[in-house]
Amino acid sequence: MAIGIGRREFIAGLGGVAISLPLATRAQHAERIRRVGVLMPYPANDLEGQARIAAFRQELGKLGWTDTSIRFDERWAGSDDVNQIRAYATELVDSKPDVILVNSPRALAPLQQATRSIPIVFVGVSDPVAAGFVESLARPGSNITGFTLIEFSVIGKLLEALKQIAPDISRIALISNPINPSTGLYLRSFDSVSSLFAVQPFVFPVHNADEIQRSIEAFASEQNGGLLFPPDITILAHRDLVTALAARHRLPAIYSDRALVVSGGLIYYGAERIDQFRRAASYIDRILRGEKPADLPVQQPIKFELVINLKTAKALGLTVPATLLATADEVIE
Repeated sequence: MAIGIGRREFIAGLGGVAISLPLATRAQHAERIRRVGVLMPYPANDLEGQARIAAFRQELGKLGWTDTSIRFDERWAGSDDVNQIRAYATELVDSKPDVILVNSPRALAPLQQATRSIPIVFVGVSDPVAAGFVESLARPGSNITGFTLIEFSVIGKLLEALKQIAPDISRIALISNPINPSTGLYLRSFDSVSSLFAVQPFVFPVHNADEIQRSIEAFASEQNGGLLFPPDITILAHRDLVTALAARHRLPAIYSDRALVVSGGLIYYGAERIDQFRRAASYIDRILRGEKPADLPVQQPIKFELVINLKTAKALGLTVPATLLATADEVIE
């Protein structure tokens, strides 16, 4: 015998279905594993690069993202292999992640060419406005935002620190890879401030290890020289060669990456890289929770480090001024 159902009960039943479906949909959305692409222009075994990504992951964990809620898709490319970086950029975009973290302008450029929709957070780009990555620092205006590496006035601070530790130098060579989108900006700053420190400026564009070696050896043929290295992933990739050549030719050198001083370089001044990767995690978190890169202002460095390798200074016959030692964040002995 059929069992009847009243009109009121029928409508109530429909209401239950109408309410439960959106709730189920929202629950499924909340539980969806989010995908974060990572493009690093370093070899996979690069300890400095791995430390930066480890700090980034750790910070995301503090923000509530766990192995059950987020998945990383990493690509590591050698810094001299532009074609590999471009291929990895295309792979990441084709995999359609929710957001991409990228280090350096050399890796950001092919990502920008590959997508105008997937959110991208960069770290280690010196002037994203001049490079055409964003419209302005306050309002990026596109799918890209992130954290700048330096202000270009820092070139003067690098020269000042080098002259303090090696006051007799009268010639300084800036060595950098010209394919770095920021190189031109470094050069203009270098030209404008070198006269303030009574030094003759030299510029050596390099693309690989052989050119690095030839440039340093050529510059070392005359006395009273010093070396300045702005942020550049080619220099970072060949850090052991660079610091060995500087030591062999007894050239005081200042670097823009702490890893080179750890490898035996003399002095480093620059933005604290690990801190920038931790801060990048906050932007990744906000984007995954619904905010748009165009609404997240590009941020400048807030932490700078001065690291001095006292052992290297002694090997070069240099006496580090007490005032400089007092301001150092770290002294390697």
